[in-house]
Amino acid sequence: MSERRYTAEHEWISLDGDIATVGITNHAQEALGDLVFVELPDTEREVSAGEACAVVESVKAASDVYAPLTGKITEVNGIVAEEPALVNREPEGEAWFFRIKIADRVAFDTLMDADQYKAFLETAA
Repeated sequence: MSERRYTAEHEWISLDGDIATVGITNHAQEALGDLVFVELPDTEREVSAGEACAVVESVKAASDVYAPLTGKITEVNGIVAEEPALVNREPEGEAWFFRIKIADRVAFDTLMDADQYKAFLETAA
């Protein structure tokens, strides 16, 4: 069973063993508007927590997607690069961006859970 956490940069992270699946939250896709382009990182790339490793562009703006945890990119979701609008329809489901084999489970536990993220959104508004 996977666990889910969130970042202040509006990424969601679902952890299954030592593999973290990363995408952007519904809040992020709503703020961006209609997505027209997604650039994904290369597999096998080593990333550090907080490092920009993907890009999303909408009709309104471009934004970086950050690695929420340190590790190695093991897989990317090519479907979102081919069909960026999927992110608007399924931001916290089928439209995940990449998977990371994480280096440190403790770092995952420090990220916000769903209740903390909801409270964060209310204070950030």
